[in-house]
Amino acid sequence: MKTVDSYNFAGKRALIRVDFNVPLNEKFEITDDTRIQATLPTIRKILADGGSCVLMSHLGRPKDGPTEKYSLKHLISPLSVILGISVKFADDCIGASAYEQAAALQPGEVLLLENLRFYKQEEKGDVEFAEKLSKLGDVWVNDAFGTAHRAHASTEGVTHFLKSAAGFLLGKEIEYLGSAVENPAKPFMVILGGAKVSDKIGMIENLLPKADAIIVGGGMAYTFLKAQGRTIGNSKLEKDKLDLAKSILTQAKSLGKDILLPVDNLIVETIGPDAKTEICQEDIPDGKIAVDIGPKTIKLFKEKLKSAKTVVWNGPLGIFEMPAFSQGTREVAGFIAGLECTSIIGGGDTAAAIVKFNLEDKMTHISTGGGASLEYLEGKVLPGVAALSDK
Repeated sequence: MKTVDSYNFAGKRALIRVDFNVPLNEKFEITDDTRIQATLPTIRKILADGGSCVLMSHLGRPKDGPTEKYSLKHLISPLSVILGISVKFADDCIGASAYEQAAALQPGEVLLLENLRFYKQEEKGDVEFAEKLSKLGDVWVNDAFGTAHRAHASTEGVTHFLKSAAGFLLGKEIEYLGSAVENPAKPFMVILGGAKVSDKIGMIENLLPKADAIIVGGGMAYTFLKAQGRTIGNSKLEKDKLDLAKSILTQAKSLGKDILLPVDNLIVETIGPDAKTEICQEDIPDGKIAVDIGPKTIKLFKEKLKSAKTVVWNGPLGIFEMPAFSQGTREVAGFIAGLECTSIIGGGDTAAAIVKFNLEDKMTHISTGGGASLEYLEGKVLPGVAALSDK
């Protein structure tokens, strides 16, 4: 797989698939620019070579064509500030105007295209749409790992029409996630959280034979506890996954691998910022809901993690968005930040938690792609990566 290091972009227009699907508030202001910051090394390398950049991205999930809420024009000003240049904007991602603006770019200039998903052909992977996009550049660069698990026109289709390369961000994602899957330094610990067992089945099946231990928290833990015959009150439960949870526990035992589950929990009657909390040491009574792991569990998880040389974490251990329910995720994250290990944080909510606790600079790698990182750790082939491998 060629990376941008393989090219000198002098006099070239790089058509770059970035992931600028950033959160905006009601005033259309960016509330977290992590994804933009992550792709800056690629953009700056191309500009330093004497090339120009045409940036294409999606934003949100527009259903009925162009809408104000999902316009990438809201990113022009903050992106100009971040790059230190005046970023140009095309109010379409294809068509005569976009082509003219792209063709007029001078070395060191950047053009941002309007939202790709204003066209349904993007997500359908339409070949004609991909060819139209390809006319905007001389070389195609994929630096959008967050969409690499989708065979869209801008992530896979364009490769059939242009020379292609991986950006620094995409290369870094594959380097760290690939090493975790193929050759992790031991002991190798996996932390799984989030709401559903069903979201993590593939990851568990792929990593269980390789991991030294799997630590389970969050809502998915209670399906496993129920499978062990424990009472979980009104906590999150996937009834149709109980047999699967039992099977995973049995498989882990046969492989001699530890699966660590909560031994105490923070519980409430109703979920809310002002909820009255208590620690439950044993089974969770009827009418109560577990919202975070308890202090004994935090201690148990830390004890297991202290010898780790590689940690992969996908999914928070409680409802971390509410301060009262965030202690488990926060303390375990802080503990990992102090370890001498390779710490790989899955995207989505896990990455958001690390940023919330100001620990992003203390982790080895934070993935920018929630769904993409999960599928990669499941051992799946990502279309956006596979499309680059033969280029």
